[in-house]
Amino acid sequence: MPTSRPDNPLLMVTDLRKSYGGVEALRGVSFELRRGEFLCLFGPNGAGKSTLLKLIATLLRPSSGTVQVLGFDQEEHSEVYRAQLGLVSHQSYLYDDLTALENLEFYGTLYAISDPRGRAEELLRKVGLFSRRHSPVSEFSRGMQQRLTIARALVNDPSLLLLDEPYTGLDEHAANMLRLQLEELHNRDRTIVMVTHNLRRGFESATKLGILAGGRLRYLADKSAVDLTCLEELYFQHLEAA
Repeated sequence: MPTSRPDNPLLMVTDLRKSYGGVEALRGVSFELRRGEFLCLFGPNGAGKSTLLKLIATLLRPSSGTVQVLGFDQEEHSEVYRAQLGLVSHQSYLYDDLTALENLEFYGTLYAISDPRGRAEELLRKVGLFSRRHSPVSEFSRGMQQRLTIARALVNDPSLLLLDEPYTGLDEHAANMLRLQLEELHNRDRTIVMVTHNLRRGFESATKLGILAGGRLRYLADKSAVDLTCLEELYFQHLEAA
């Protein structure tokens, strides 16, 4: 069984490729993240962003290449690997007829959390929904559902949090609340990968920035190496070259 040292990458993606028939969605993507890094990936529709997150999350199998989290390979150590992940995607994986508390308790039981109710109540407080814990999810606004989705993704205290367009459909108030929650998670040394079209929102939160276009990782750098205006210019340059 592999072991992880503090100086080892938390996430290692190596030459990851995915084809659908004769169409290459990903064409050899490689990168590493260390504990506490927050990578935001930008790209147009069809760039391969969601495919990349689904491959990391084991929702898809790669055509070739490897992914490791804390040294655990997703193929060789699949159960331990998946236990390190939390995913926020276009699908909330919430049950509308259950209350917020019941949803989180259910997922806590699935992950064999020792005190699923206590964990559920802790997370509801963190995302500002404790007062609505007995309300069914069907009564929640889009912003409230997104906050509960983040709580659901954190039930197992994952090492790596994956976010696929988390700002979609949120008004300005809900988007600001989400940004603050992501900052709080990052301040707790959580490693995060987020894909988005929104350059400004992504730039605010991330420590590393990447541009995915045509199934390739065209740009990857620390945020300290670029400002928002420069990022916008790079983004459009790489789209034209893709």
